[in-house]
Amino acid sequence: MDRTDSEPATSTTGRPVDASVGVEPGRASVERRLYLPPWRVDVTGVPRIVSSAALARVIAAALAAAGAPSPSSIGLILADDAELAELNAIHMGQTGPTDVLSFPLLEPDAYPLHEGSTPPPEAHRSASFRLPPGRRPHLGDIVVSVERAIAQAEAGTGGQTADVRWSPADELRLLVVHGALHVCGWDHADPVEAAAMRSLERDILSPGHRERSG
Repeated sequence: MDRTDSEPATSTTGRPVDASVGVEPGRASVERRLYLPPWRVDVTGVPRIVSSAALARVIAAALAAAGAPSPSSIGLILADDAELAELNAIHMGQTGPTDVLSFPLLEPDAYPLHEGSTPPPEAHRSASFRLPPGRRPHLGDIVVSVERAIAQAEAGTGGQTADVRWSPADELRLLVVHGALHVCGWDHADPVEAAAMRSLERDILSPGHRERSG
């Protein structure tokens, strides 16, 4: 997944934007809150090719691998091409649907440094804050086009290199993990970071990792 259309969405000031912006109210959806301590994954949309529980497990694995603050929550919105096209235009200034968009709500320095990342200047470090007892921070949201995941998998334009023909379920899991890592401050503009991100995605999605994660 090194396509530029799946970079994290931010405002023109560089601050994270709310993933709920641009999501059509009243659209038929089902929200499930799935607890995989110390994470909570809020899934909106009707699962079609992978269960909500299975998607929540790979998201939790990505959060753990990225060292996300815990306990915390993250949102997953299972959408379609029309919704992603609208969000893509609003937040990225691009025309047409994309496969996944990430909307981080915490600054990158809320997460540990990783290979290829750059420490922010001391003056730009975000101040830590405490939530009221019993409240967990929301890390952000991932919006995925299930329609696009199916199309890419079947057309042979899926996978990390956009030339893989595999199951739509595998493509959707990759997109979800990719989006979760973007929420956690990962990017692929730098070649070193991009290579490290791809390696981490492969590890998270490997059968052995899934077995260790339960």
